[in-house]
Amino acid sequence: MSRVRAVWRLLWALSHIAGGLWTIWRLFPQLDQPAKEARVHAWAQAMLRGVGITLVVHGQPVASGPALLVANHLSWLDIVVMHASRYCRFVSKSDIKHWPLIGTLAGGAGTLYIERSSKRDAHRVVHQMAERLRLGEVLAVFPEGTTADGIHLKPFHANLLQAAISADAPVQPVALRFVDADTGQTCFAPRYIDDDSIFVSIWETLCVRELRAEVIFGEPQHCQGRDRRSWAADLQKEVEGLRGTRL
Repeated sequence: MSRVRAVWRLLWALSHIAGGLWTIWRLFPQLDQPAKEARVHAWAQAMLRGVGITLVVHGQPVASGPALLVANHLSWLDIVVMHASRYCRFVSKSDIKHWPLIGTLAGGAGTLYIERSSKRDAHRVVHQMAERLRLGEVLAVFPEGTTADGIHLKPFHANLLQAAISADAPVQPVALRFVDADTGQTCFAPRYIDDDSIFVSIWETLCVRELRAEVIFGEPQHCQGRDRRSWAADLQKEVEGLRGTRL
């Protein structure tokens, strides 16, 4: 039964992705930014429902920008979960721009791209992020830089926090986790690290009878005189603490 369920969910997801691409190509050129954000938010919520994932949100996401969201990174599913919780403009590695289908969806959602191996590009993106924050936008980053194992957090990189410092914008810590609703235990099916196959991860995720995506929003905070490195360390501790929140 789990395989039949997974096949059905996969077919539904592909049709939903096709609908998203059509919206980006045909409707987005005619929509203003708030309307685009509403479409992305609704699309992400529908995607989770369609593949049997229940979204549980704890805490209050910022009502408006400027704000920078920082979250732990577990899976290819994280961005969809974040968008379903609260629209935000992500900063992602430039490779995603060239991924079939995903690149188009990410671009339509307003993603900013960074070449992680280039210090010069990091400076460019920090400047671009600061400008977006000054315009009142809500941005989001995964400061670990890559996906982790879901058990331990990797050290938070501090470079992109400079944008929030430069724009005097608050940062809101966010914790993500996936739970098997049948057992109440952490679910590692969506995990995607190191040599994991994304196709295997997608398949195993779709096979879970009832997966719960939990998003825990902490309190927004300003740097209050901290440099970006000490602020990054404090935010890592905050996200770690939020991961232990019982829902």
